[in-house]
Amino acid sequence: MNEKQLAAERSVDFIKDGMTVGLGTGSTVNYMIDALAQKVKKGLKIKTVATSKLTFQLAASSGIDVVDLELVDRIDLTIDGADEVDPQLNGIKGGGAALLYEKIVASNSAKNIWIVDSSKLVKKLGRFPLPVEVIPYGSNLLISKFEKKKFKPAFRKFEGNNFITDGGHFLIDLNLEKIDDPKGFEEELKTYPGVVEVGLFAGIADMVIVGEGKEIRIIDRMDRPAKK
Repeated sequence: MNEKQLAAERSVDFIKDGMTVGLGTGSTVNYMIDALAQKVKKGLKIKTVATSKLTFQLAASSGIDVVDLELVDRIDLTIDGADEVDPQLNGIKGGGAALLYEKIVASNSAKNIWIVDSSKLVKKLGRFPLPVEVIPYGSNLLISKFEKKKFKPAFRKFEGNNFITDGGHFLIDLNLEKIDDPKGFEEELKTYPGVVEVGLFAGIADMVIVGEGKEIRIIDRMDRPAKK
């Protein structure tokens, strides 16, 4: 069993009867959905909301009850992956192109758990390209502005064309190497007209479950020292 699968299978232990659960997007979450489906088959009764069409299709086809986000009045727990996680549990997400819907679901969840393999733990965010979701109108002008700021931007492509998110937007990946102030940089990027959302998730994860070799490590925000 690989590290992703170890973390994913451990995370379903936090899902209890009667919960409404947010399902993230990505390869690690797919392992979690497989494990969750087995619990549902054994009688676990939950409702879920999905952060992407791909997650919706996988969960629904696995026998998990998936409902529209507009039909729930609370989300008890969201489980998602992350592309990078720093010591303060800030993260970069959006490698799976679902960052907008992931952030909407996460921000409306009572608790957020991320599941990652050990390679996702970093001392400082930024080596993984930072996704920025933008509306198509004026997106070339945004690229120019980001180039002037030396953010090294590039449109994410699919089959030679600009990738289109579930929300109908484009993704611009910024190749930054390091991000000194995740929250501040997120706020800066959101001042650019046309930017819909940024793949920086600062202060959102309550717990990170890490697969390390054949072991599990659980990092809880309550145990993290405040950043000076």
